[in-house]
Amino acid sequence: MTDTTFRAYRVFEENGAFVRKLVNRSVNELPEGEVLIRVKYAGLNYKDALSASGNRGVTRNYPHTPGIDAAGIVEDSSSPLFNQGDEVAVTSYDLGMNTDGAFAEYIRVPADWIVPLPKGLTLAESMVLGTSGLTAALSVKRLLDAGQKHVDGPVVVTGAAGGVGSLAVKILLKEGFEVIAATSNLEDSREVIEKLGAHQHIDKSETDDQSGRPLIRPKWAGAVDVVGGNTLATLLKACKYGGNVTTCGNIGSGELNTTVYPFILNNISLLGVDSQKTPLEERKAVWEKLAGDWKPDGLDDLATFISLDELENYIQRLLNKKNRGQVVLKL
Repeated sequence: MTDTTFRAYRVFEENGAFVRKLVNRSVNELPEGEVLIRVKYAGLNYKDALSASGNRGVTRNYPHTPGIDAAGIVEDSSSPLFNQGDEVAVTSYDLGMNTDGAFAEYIRVPADWIVPLPKGLTLAESMVLGTSGLTAALSVKRLLDAGQKHVDGPVVVTGAAGGVGSLAVKILLKEGFEVIAATSNLEDSREVIEKLGAHQHIDKSETDDQSGRPLIRPKWAGAVDVVGGNTLATLLKACKYGGNVTTCGNIGSGELNTTVYPFILNNISLLGVDSQKTPLEERKAVWEKLAGDWKPDGLDDLATFISLDELENYIQRLLNKKNRGQVVLKL
């Protein structure tokens, strides 16, 4: 296998600028790891776009192949956990960050990064979900573990037309919640939100209070936030007594300026969600839920499937915040 060549989307640093190219590589150039996987599908995430742009907070060293989500077939394994021909998925850990990632026809990774493909999911469906689906599912799990109930009232989801948001909407609906979908452009995202089935569709301005007040009239009983910044502060101060707010993203801002009043007067809980370092056993359990009770209906309708040759265009769209729904690379 060491002389096998394959195509990869590679990012180079040249004269202070970052240049992206499709290149041919050899399997023997891949990093060390117990399992060699032939990639069949890969998810496209905002973190991938940052890596492709030379963001040192995501990827320290170049040249580099982005792609934090991969699904494929084991080609070779020195681990007793996996055999040639096994269908598997890899999401997060260091894949696509500082380890060559999924925007290539082959990856090689440690065995303990890999989840066997759960029954009930195809390889393609696992990448429609990907890190976004895992993060959405972990967010809903945090709400449920904190005692959030559908009888308490509606849950608002920010960035509801995007990857994590759209899947959080679908999972919350599976759990019987009334869901409010907040998006940045009502008209552009109307069709997407209608397909998701959310009960209400609101503009992001309703989750961006500018009054300066520490608390405002309650509008929801809980929230799943991917935006951060003032949006997260608004979700906290407009949350019903005893509610829970999860935070898993910062596409708006990494800053949080708020007061203690939502917490000490309204008993609000702020719950952090991380998918990158989620322990393997919890990760497997959540994937089983995504393949079973939480499997969103019409997964294929949530995704746009693209080729390696189209990847550059979709990375630009993602950087410009023009993507709607999931984008999946088919290799």
